[in-house]
Amino acid sequence: MHLCHDINISHTNSNWSKGVRASLYSVMSLIILTTLVGNLMVIISISHFKQLHTPTNWLLHSMATVDFLLGCLAMPYSMVRTVEHCWYFGETFCKVHTSTDIMLSMASIFHLSFISIDRYYAVCHPLRYKAKMNILTICVMILISWSIPAVFAFGMIFLELNFKGVEELYHRQVCCLGGCFAFFSKVSGVLVFMMSFYIPGSVMLFVYSRIYSIAKGQAKSINGTNLQIGSEEKNRMPQNKETKAAKTLGIVMGAFLICWCPFFICMVLDPFLGYVIPPTLNDVLSWFGYLNSAFNPMVYAFFYPWFRRALKMILFGKIFQKDSSRFKLFL
Repeated sequence: MHLCHDINISHTNSNWSKGVRASLYSVMSLIILTTLVGNLMVIISISHFKQLHTPTNWLLHSMATVDFLLGCLAMPYSMVRTVEHCWYFGETFCKVHTSTDIMLSMASIFHLSFISIDRYYAVCHPLRYKAKMNILTICVMILISWSIPAVFAFGMIFLELNFKGVEELYHRQVCCLGGCFAFFSKVSGVLVFMMSFYIPGSVMLFVYSRIYSIAKGQAKSINGTNLQIGSEEKNRMPQNKETKAAKTLGIVMGAFLICWCPFFICMVLDPFLGYVIPPTLNDVLSWFGYLNSAFNPMVYAFFYPWFRRALKMILFGKIFQKDSSRFKLFL
């Protein structure tokens, strides 16, 4: 039996070979680097270029900040824990890390749901969009996206509400020195599932289905008008927009569900199955969830032409030129 870094620690460390551990460190480091670089580019672009200082983009900026902090503050320590099967950073920091991890992951999902609401008004109610999605509304969305996850995560972990009612089971069979992973009772597991995944996920699914349905109806209406006037070119454009909208919405929902669904399903079922799911599997599934933070800048920012132009200016150092912040990225 291999012990952790201290003979008094009861939690066993990894028995993987050096080659396997090196490969895992490489893959996870790549995920962390992709998360940091992609979201940092979004943060710099929106912060630097004055043309991008719009309410909607500040919501994207806030989400990129959440995902960037997740890559900085949570992923590196999770990487060591996943590969080594051991926690080297102390019990207090374990609580801080677990709380921060839950808070930032939950905040990222909250941002996704609010962005879907923003897109709903932009596509389905364009005339009311500026009145509804003003800077005050966006600030409220950002405040909710940060505050509720922070209070929820830190309150649950530091008050030990996550294993309330199963304390004896936790301390007798689960808790061990040198280990650090989130443990949930049936009640707390369902609560986390509802707050972090089911409710925001349902909002996203409903809103995006409405967006696609309305956009499809508008496209058909325009197509019918164009057919009456015999304009083949105009008839082709709405179809292209409809296809692009379908692909974008499919990528948005697909990335979210693929990344987070396995983790949350296992998390909520584990207490009801008698905690048979091994911590290693939970760690692996949590990394699938982390991937969503790496995909977010690609899905929500790389689809915008203005971001590609901003990215080129950043990479070639043109943002250091005089008055570069006033550069027009779009007409």
